[in-house]
Amino acid sequence: MSDARILDRSYRRYEGARRGVAGAVRSVAWHSALRALGLRRSWWAKLLPLLSVGIAYVPATVFVGVAALLPEQLVDATGVLPGYADYYGFISAAIVIFVALVGPEVLCPDRRYRTLGLYLASPLTRDSYLAAKVLAVVPVLALVTLGPPLLLLVGLTFAEAGPDGVGAFVLVLGRVVASGLVISAAYTAVSLAAASLTERRAVASAAVIFVLLVSGVATTTLVLTGADHRLLLLNLGLVPFELVQRIFGEVGEPRLSTGELVAANVAWTVAAGLVVRERYRHLRITR
Repeated sequence: MSDARILDRSYRRYEGARRGVAGAVRSVAWHSALRALGLRRSWWAKLLPLLSVGIAYVPATVFVGVAALLPEQLVDATGVLPGYADYYGFISAAIVIFVALVGPEVLCPDRRYRTLGLYLASPLTRDSYLAAKVLAVVPVLALVTLGPPLLLLVGLTFAEAGPDGVGAFVLVLGRVVASGLVISAAYTAVSLAAASLTERRAVASAAVIFVLLVSGVATTTLVLTGADHRLLLLNLGLVPFELVQRIFGEVGEPRLSTGELVAANVAWTVAAGLVVRERYRHLRITR
């Protein structure tokens, strides 16, 4: 028989800091962001997220090195350096992979392992829980949507190949930040929407990639066969990046107006956000 004995029983009041809803949101957002990056987990969980982030920064590092090592006249003559809007073309695959990983990683485990009920037993409501998840995903996605072009801007500036003067630097900086937010907003909503429909991360990740690829292939094919060019507004792989072109004063797809692109990007974001909210509003919580 065991020699264990209960020597005392008592109830103690919690005497720590009470941070309320705001503290709960910050805590969930912070730990969700760490989970999305695979931190404090096995090396396998870290591999794909950190690899995707690393790939997104490689072209910026190379271009900064080229600008620093080659003569300015040669760089200008060859046009080897891309525009800030064009840079996203080099890292679009890394962005898609990262988007497909992040949303499912922050939402699916809470339902799969039945821990969502524990969160909602705290000061969190369903809406504040989702707000915390959004606050986790947006800055994590910014690692690939904002960080690389920001590194390119700062690196080229130090290599004396960037904007001329403080005013021009601030203007480009504002455009880089706006571009990162445009892409992050739409892709955060779509990633979370896919994750809200299934408990399995692999299925949700595949769904994100499927939507991005199929929306691009289907709309492009239909337009090429004579359909209305506005069908391209359903191309989730085109709309955010084309809007980035407009932010930098460039045009890639002249048949679409800037207003149409803004409306389409907002529509994608709002529609996907409504899917997430409706899904969680009617979700039965088990403990």
